[in-house]
Amino acid sequence: MASLFNLKIIACDGVFYDGPSEMLIYPADDGEVAIMNHHEKMTGVVDIGEIRFKLEDGTWQHAIISDGLLSVYPDGSVKVMAYSCEKPEDIDTFRAKEALERAQDELQQKQSYIEHQISIANMARAMARLKGASHHNN
Repeated sequence: MASLFNLKIIACDGVFYDGPSEMLIYPADDGEVAIMNHHEKMTGVVDIGEIRFKLEDGTWQHAIISDGLLSVYPDGSVKVMAYSCEKPEDIDTFRAKEALERAQDELQQKQSYIEHQISIANMARAMARLKGASHHNN
């Protein structure tokens, strides 16, 4: 029997997942981080990329997530809060390609530091969405 913890992933448009999980793997600044049951209490930053978690039945759920925060609570539950989180099969690749092109065009323009950082983040999100969608379609 796997050791489970409660995982809740919340995006701006609602709760993406709320239920038991055996393991969570999320993107961080220095690579991927894995969380299992009885992990120490912590708060961390989630980077743009692929997040995956193992369900009670042993299957893996994959999603593309934007930047956000993760907290492991004393009771062992884990909460992820991000701007967006979506299943690879729900990604509109046409819109993601358009967003990537827009971000690339914006980076070619003279921008303030903040505008430049926003363009970089938009480009990273579009690239992560396209990568996630291509993995799902293969």
